[in-house]
Order: sequence, then C-alpha cells, then structure tokens
Amino acid sequence: MEDIAARRAAETLLAEHKANIRFRTLAPPDGPATIADAYDIQERFVPLLRGEHGEVAGYKVGLTSATMQKFCGIDHPIGGVVLARRVHQSGATVRRADYGRLGLEFEIAVRIKSDVPVGPCTAETIAPHIDGVCAAIELVDDRSADYGNLDVRSLVADNSWNAGIVLSEFSTKWPDLEAVLGRATKDGAAIGEGYGRDILGHPFNSAAWLATQLASRGEGLKAGQVVMTGSVMKTVFPEDEGRYRFELAGLGLVEVQVR
Repeated sequence: MEDIAARRAAETLLAEHKANIRFRTLAPPDGPATIADAYDIQERFVPLLRGEHGEVAGYKVGLTSATMQKFCGIDHPIGGVVLARRVHQSGATVRRADYGRLGLEFEIAVRIKSDVPVGPCTAETIAPHIDGVCAAIELVDDRSADYGNLDVRSLVADNSWNAGIVLSEFSTKWPDLEAVLGRATKDGAAIGEGYGRDILGHPFNSAAWLATQLASRGEGLKAGQVVMTGSVMKTVFPEDEGRYRFELAGLGLVEVQVR
C-alpha cells in the first residue's frame, strides 16, 4: 500500500477514536484492499498512539478459536500491538466511559524469554523462547461495531481493537496448556469457560503464528515482550459495574474491576 494512503488512513482512525465515532469500514481510496494493506495502516497507526500509551510491550493475537472466528465471521487469526501504558496488573480498575465499547476477552498470555529468530515458526521452535505463562484479560474496544457487516481488514488496521491487557503473575512452570481449563466469572457468577486447546489447538501455536506473521513483515518477537494468545471463549461486553475474574486451573487467576 502506498505510504501516503496508509498514513491518511491511520490519521483517520486516530481522529475517529478521539471523537468516539462508531467503528466503520475504512473507505477507498485510503482503505485497505488486502490484509497486507491493513497491517501497513496498523504500522502507521500504532506510532500515533505511542505518545499517550508508551512503547511496544508486546502483541495480541485475536480470533484464535472457532467460537471467536464464527462470532466475527473470519476464518483466520489477526495480530495487534500492546503498548506499555496499557499493561495493567490483576486487580486494576477500568471505566466503560473511557472506551467506545469495552469488551473483555479471557486468555492465556506468554512472556518471551529471548529474541525469536525472524522466520517461519512452530510451537516447537518457539517453546524454548517462552519463560512464563499467566492468566490474562484483554481489553478490547470495538466501538460498537456491526458484527453482521464486519470488515476484517479495517479491524486489523485499527490495531485489531486492542485497548489494553490485564495480567496475573507469570508462572515459570505450567501444566499441560492444551488441557488447562479457564473459567470466567462476574461477581462470582459463571459467565463462560474454555480450554487451552481452544486457542489454535495450543497457545504456543498462537505465539508461533504471531512470530511467523511478524517475520513476514521483517519483524520479530523480542525478549521481555508479552503475547496475548487469544480468548478461550466469546467476548463479554460489560453493561454495568462488576468484578470479572478469569481462573486457569493450576496456573492462577486475574481480576479486573469494571466501573
């Protein structure tokens, strides 16, 4: 995609976020015609956010489960960037009023121990580069998108809707992540659950997909970065106050208070 068009699209996204305009398809001539175009725009959009939200702290992978792909009408994962000031620890409080529409996704996050070589990657080749796993909640802002008419390219351009993450303490030892069960609750009442295998078969497959996607653009995962591997269940959109908890059996739990 021509750089000037990508920059115009990125500036449009920034203005729409500031004005709290409902998510819409980015229109021609600056809108993305391909997924590659969408990542071109994302690469111009993220730097516009850094002044307020800090440097790159990691990445998110979205639409890694059959449930989420069906929900969004998409048949492949997508990636986005997590910025440092959007990283919160368990127990954090967030306000719905600060988002176009706040969504919560209940995930397994991994921490990168050492730089991952730039190139195609598999779960087996990325595993030695992971030194921590934790329960996590992604904060997404879909700006009240119409899921019946959702353009995945515009979603990707909009940093795949990442608006922050909430992390538990990382564990340096973990159970079989394929079989681990995650349960989400609101004020103690069950709202959903899913297994590690619901994330592309295994969360490390998700991290490997991301590494391969970054490599296709000449980038790589760096030591210390966090990767949100994807939700084990459908996104929850809080409509009122509540304390949300996500517990991974044998791993730990993460909480966020929504006001």
